[in-house]
Amino acid sequence: MAVKIRLARHGRKASPFYHIVAADSRAPRDGKFIEKIGTYKPTANPAVVELKFDRALYWLNVGAQPTDTTRSILRNEGVLFMKHLQGGVKKGAFDQATLEKKFQAFLDEKRKKEEAVISKLSSEKQAAMKKRIAAETEANKKREEAQAQKLAEATAAAQPEEAPEEETAGTATEEVVADASTSSATETAEETPAAE
Repeated sequence: MAVKIRLARHGRKASPFYHIVAADSRAPRDGKFIEKIGTYKPTANPAVVELKFDRALYWLNVGAQPTDTTRSILRNEGVLFMKHLQGGVKKGAFDQATLEKKFQAFLDEKRKKEEAVISKLSSEKQAAMKKRIAAETEANKKREEAQAQKLAEATAAAQPEEAPEEETAGTATEEVVADASTSSATETAEETPAAE
């Protein structure tokens, strides 16, 4: 029986989630498997991998063949590097203490790279957020200016219509006052000769 380490797809449409499994190569992709050794979520940024390191190493050591995608996952997690180092110990190239030092150096370098990627993503996200806020502020400013312009135009359009009415009302009032004063003056003039 040829054993393969491969991905079994789960999750919903357009949101895949994979189980990393050791399965018979003749079994269907999402079908029966021998052992589940981890999970892989590619939609997260960066991708999330949870792996049973010892079990993955065991399956590689007994001859299981990983698919291309699982090979890159195992390489990133350090399983293939550990298998390589164990081969060096078996050949006598170095001892177990050197293996642990080399593997720890690999893990430290991997952790630094992950932190750099995460910090870069967060800084890019913050820069995009600042840019979006600045664009929104500018759009709000333009909208307020346009509204103020429309209000000023409406006010200016309303004032000339009211001004002639005030002027005509003012002249009409002056005419009424002038007529009243003229009529009172004539009445006074009429009353004065009668009194004589």
